[in-house]
Amino acid sequence: MNADAIISSVMRILAVDMGTGTQDILLFDSAQPIENALQMIMPSSTQIAAHRIRAATSDRRAVVLTGVTAGGGPCHWALEAHLKAGLPALATPEAAKTFDDDLDNVQRMGVTLLSEDEVDAAQGEHIPLRDLDLNAIRTAFSAFDVDTRFDGLALGCLDHGASPPGYSDRLFRFDHLRRVVDERNDLRAFAYLPDELPEYLTRARTLVAAADADTPTVFLDTGPAAALGALQDTQVAAHQEQLLLNLGNMHALAFHLHGTRIHSLYEHHTGEVSADQFVDFTRRLIAGTLRHEEVFQSKGHGVYYADGPARPESVEGPTDGPFLAVTGPQRAKLRGSVLNPYFAVPHGDMMVSGCFGLLWAFAEKHPDDADEILSVLGISATLVA
Repeated sequence: MNADAIISSVMRILAVDMGTGTQDILLFDSAQPIENALQMIMPSSTQIAAHRIRAATSDRRAVVLTGVTAGGGPCHWALEAHLKAGLPALATPEAAKTFDDDLDNVQRMGVTLLSEDEVDAAQGEHIPLRDLDLNAIRTAFSAFDVDTRFDGLALGCLDHGASPPGYSDRLFRFDHLRRVVDERNDLRAFAYLPDELPEYLTRARTLVAAADADTPTVFLDTGPAAALGALQDTQVAAHQEQLLLNLGNMHALAFHLHGTRIHSLYEHHTGEVSADQFVDFTRRLIAGTLRHEEVFQSKGHGVYYADGPARPESVEGPTDGPFLAVTGPQRAKLRGSVLNPYFAVPHGDMMVSGCFGLLWAFAEKHPDDADEILSVLGISATLVA
């Protein structure tokens, strides 16, 4: 076999998990052990936009926001501070939806909407909003002489969805989670090909639209991605029943699982929940006594019992309770807690747990490549079943 044939047989997939604090980037190479996968942990797109807005505020300059619907949080808070300082902010309609799907609400914030035709003439600091910047990623890899041709893209972010006017975006987000589980109870059901994405997942759709048009692409919500990644930790996978808690920089999502099957889940905002509350919520989720209303009313998203609130039983009889594992950049919140959770480190690296989950999602949606991907990831048949 000549060198060209060897190169062509290698599968390379770029996984990008876009969070609130960081964007976690991993380049999968089927010819290498997964531990050798190249990776970068970089500021998230919303953090980059927030930094640029704050710089404009410091310089007393107007901001002109262009681009597409992207992640909010830090850039939203920076924009609010900019407006509070009495400085102008202009935005195209698509960029403005980053801050609220209802453009009337964006205008009430003090943002002036402008058409795409008016952008070039607008005075101020022009700041593009986007979740995926493949040119920047390729430039970074190129600086180290890394080949930037990809055979596939696996992309993840958290999308609240475009909720109807007057309807809670937290509840709308949770309605989506519940709907997916009802249709097919499996973490991998959250994976989508581009043409499968629901219309209301506007952020996910713009993220995928930024991908190379001729490159196979898969989207997976960042919460299930972290759970699928944590399941690749050998100690987590060794247990029949798991409680996986992902403490992201903004969102916390707990899954009570039997492998990839979901018994129950809850989602909240990480910063709104104390360590003691996480202990209480997690224990009561397992017991089936945590109520949706109390999580939602405490500024969270909700609770859902896919199999009802009763304790699950395996095919071999009653279980002794799930193996508790935690992942995510805010996992230190539970360090030393009475839960005594295991800190999952799939393939020896916690920060790219989501990327490992994204690779599993790519295998799910591209079955012809599944064996090659799952073999490198070391995912056993018992987890895939």
